[in-house]
Amino acid sequence: MTTVASAVEQIIQKLPYIEEALGKEIINLSALARLILPEVRELTYKNVQEGAVLMALKRMPKTINISNGIKDVLEKSHDLVTRSNLVEFTTLNSSFTTDKHRKIIEEAGRTGRYFLTITQGMFETTVIVSLELKKIIEKILERKNIVSYFDDLSSITVRLPGKTVLTPGVYYSILKSLAWGGINVVEVVSTFSEFTIILKDKEVERAFSLLKKIS
Repeated sequence: MTTVASAVEQIIQKLPYIEEALGKEIINLSALARLILPEVRELTYKNVQEGAVLMALKRMPKTINISNGIKDVLEKSHDLVTRSNLVEFTTLNSSFTTDKHRKIIEEAGRTGRYFLTITQGMFETTVIVSLELKKIIEKILERKNIVSYFDDLSSITVRLPGKTVLTPGVYYSILKSLAWGGINVVEVVSTFSEFTIILKDKEVERAFSLLKKIS
């Protein structure tokens, strides 16, 4: 049977913004207890009282106090690189052969100035390239096999120090700033020291401004 403490923890974990506010002790616990009380009762199958929920909130460990580590990482990563005129193709893995992969890399590498990322998931492969290569990539992938296509895209790449992989919350902080700004992220791509966000052209200027303010 689910306890009140367990139910409260489950609910809070689904609300990252509130979880962060709890970690910084900047939230009204009584108001929060009233807000989540109906769901706590639903999870525990009990007529739980507000006081019990309030007590559970007060006893929650302050595990979200990660701001110092994040700040240390982001203060060293103000190098933002933007690219415009990008398009994105997604195709099923069943139609994405090794030969197609090789051809795409060869085409993008002819001048060294084209943007290219290829991400292969369990069932689909996404190719993001410069607009100049649109017709070539479309031909390689074969139009009948393309399951989705986006144009008018740009990218913002954030250069990050190696310690990022050992610092919890860095990517969350980056994406949170965009979410709070009402900016939609079409795709994200990462390497060891780079975090690239793909978004619509119209969002780039505002997204760039928000990311520059992160510290």
